[in-house]
Amino acid sequence: MSTDPTDAAPIDAVIIPHYNDLPRLERCLLALRENDLTATEVIVVDNNSPVSLEAIRQSFPEMRFVTEHQKGAAHARNRGVAETTAQRLFFIDADCVPAPDWLTVGRQVADQADLIGGRVDVFDETPSPRSGAEAFEAVFAFNFRRYIEVQGFSGAGNLLTRRDVFDAIGGFINGVSEDREWTMRAVARGYNLIYRDDFRVSHPSRQDWPALKAKWRRTTQEAYLLHGTNPGARLRWAIRGLAMPASAIVHTPKVISSDKLASAGETWRAISTLFRLRCQRMIWMLHQATGGNI
Repeated sequence: MSTDPTDAAPIDAVIIPHYNDLPRLERCLLALRENDLTATEVIVVDNNSPVSLEAIRQSFPEMRFVTEHQKGAAHARNRGVAETTAQRLFFIDADCVPAPDWLTVGRQVADQADLIGGRVDVFDETPSPRSGAEAFEAVFAFNFRRYIEVQGFSGAGNLLTRRDVFDAIGGFINGVSEDREWTMRAVARGYNLIYRDDFRVSHPSRQDWPALKAKWRRTTQEAYLLHGTNPGARLRWAIRGLAMPASAIVHTPKVISSDKLASAGETWRAISTLFRLRCQRMIWMLHQATGGNI
């Protein structure tokens, strides 16, 4: 259905931050076309990519494309909210693929909570066998149920909220883990956050060690800033860092028992990557705790 701005005011808005990843953005938008877009505005906020979006604009004329020059997904998401009058806000990342009923399910459950996070499945973009990074992500990536029900936050790769909540809480903050900080801020203000397993998107696994390392380096930097940088916080951060190798031992049975791995080779590669990553995170965290950069 058309989302031309001359039509009736949208009820829902889908906000997609994007930077320099046109093939995955196209895949995301094609999947959104399989959803019911009635009274829905799809807004792609490009973060000033170095490549032209003209071809993809022409391929998706029913969707809006705007440019946000301030770097960072937080600025892009905030710009997307500012661009729409819709009262329901669906957040998804450009490299995610929404299920065909993603919007329908979101509308059905929207009244159940102020913030709703959903399931994020992992899929591989390369043929078998899986690399160590892919095998690791198959087991550990994107456990949104745990994020929400145990740790009290949600990612913005699959998140639904309302405009009045966003207006009351304020926008995402750049430089920290912006989706984690934003949802925790909302919960601290008394808004309720729930998990819905039927509210589904999927995300590609990181294909190799450099990609996985880059993800966790960014995540570790954002988590450190969110954790605090005063002397007491830095001491606690160092203790957490020292515990990283031990945590790999604790999580090894999860890899061994996982039904998501197809062979003993994938299991071994996942365990090796688990130990390699946790040791790398220990080094990063100790550098941070002593005032260094990673």
